Amino acid sequence: MSQQDIVYKSKINKIRSFALILIFVGFAFMYGGIFARNISWLMYLLFIFGILSIILSTVVYFWIGMLSTKAIPIICPNCEKQTKMLGVVDACMHCRQPLTLDKDLEGKEFDEKYNRRSYRKKVKEKLN
Repeated sequence: MSQQDIVYKSKINKIRSFALILIFVGFAFMYGGIFARNISWLMYLLFIFGILSIILSTVVYFWIGMLSTKAIPIICPNCEKQTKMLGVVDACMHCRQPLTLDKDLEGKEFDEKYNRRSYRKKVKEKLN
C-alpha cells in the first residue's frame, strides 16, 4: 500500500460527519414512526428516539464549534489553503495532507496515536 493509497481525514470533519449522520438517523427513526402509526406505542418510541438523535446532533455540532474556535489555524504546505489543526497530528481539511506541529514527528509515518496523552507521556518517559 503506497502513501497515495492512504487517506486521512481532519478530526473536525470526522466529528461534523458524525453529527450529520446523527441527523439522518433521527429522520429515519421518525419516518419509521410514521410507518408504524397503527401501533401507537411504537410510533411514540420511534419519534422519541428520532428527536433524541437530532438533539444529540445539535450538542455535537455545538461542541465541535467550540473546539473549532480553539483549533490552531495554519497554512497547509501542500494546497496552501488555511486549515485548522486539533492535536499534535491532524490532516488538512482540503487536501488531506498529514500535518504535525511537533518537529520530532516530522518525517515519521502519520499515526493518530500521537494525539493521545498516554502515548506522549510514555514517549517522554522513555526519553528521560
